[in-house]
Amino acid sequence: MERILFGDNQFFAVNHASDEKSREQSIKFKDNSAIMDTLNAARTFGLNTFMCTTHDRVARICEVIRANPDEYKDYKIYPCMPYAHKYVNAVTELGISGTIRQYVPGNLLGTMFKGGAAYLSKDFFSLMELMIDAEMKMFKGINTPVIFLQNVVTDLLIGLRADDILIGFYHYIKKKYKAEAGFITTNLPKLADILERANIENPIICFSINKAGFRVSGSNEQYEEILSAKKFRAIAMQVLAGGVVPPKEALEYVCGLPNIESILFGASSKAHIQSTVEYIRYFDRHNHLNVLRFDANAG
Repeated sequence: MERILFGDNQFFAVNHASDEKSREQSIKFKDNSAIMDTLNAARTFGLNTFMCTTHDRVARICEVIRANPDEYKDYKIYPCMPYAHKYVNAVTELGISGTIRQYVPGNLLGTMFKGGAAYLSKDFFSLMELMIDAEMKMFKGINTPVIFLQNVVTDLLIGLRADDILIGFYHYIKKKYKAEAGFITTNLPKLADILERANIENPIICFSINKAGFRVSGSNEQYEEILSAKKFRAIAMQVLAGGVVPPKEALEYVCGLPNIESILFGASSKAHIQSTVEYIRYFDRHNHLNVLRFDANAG
């Protein structure tokens, strides 16, 4: 995976620290062209991977990418599913059966033998596969090498001790989409243990980690110990702690952690994208030089 991933919270008015910023972002990104402008600005700094929810507006972004294959030939998207609000709103407006008709891939009659039976018999694995296929429709023709399960579902399944469904997601993504499955969680300790017991080698796990402990479930010390002790590909998110920690200080902390393969962040302006990227690359170089010096002295 790339060292730096660009996220989508700012596009859909998600700000965990400030309602005012959420309103400002909602206005700024009311048009899809503003989203594309920001994604293209990120590309000028080498950010060619967009990690995003399966929000309905992402489908419009995918249309632009498909329509310009030469311009976006090296571009990748990491879908994160499900976008829970989409289904909550649909059930409210359409009911359960209407939601299934809306989001099951293909026509309902064509999938009735699998989807209808799955729904009626509570065959969760078949229903899960159908919902994954529905979420992935918008990404047809786009490079999606990693597909994530959102923390709202990951953590629910952890709480229900439904480990088999988590593992089922992993294997279905690998088999159907020839991609790697990733998991977003607010419970790194339990998820890491579950995947280890299932003999999933070097899994991809995305979780909150930042100097302030903002939205970190447990303690930073506990997470730092897991990063040092367990083998998995870690993606750090919410690294800027919702603006609580100054960017330079926040990124120095995250870049200094062991085993962080990728850093995920979102930003609304080209200036903020540039400063974040430059800080990460600066601290990565600084840490690399320190390692070289340590190795030379040890030798």
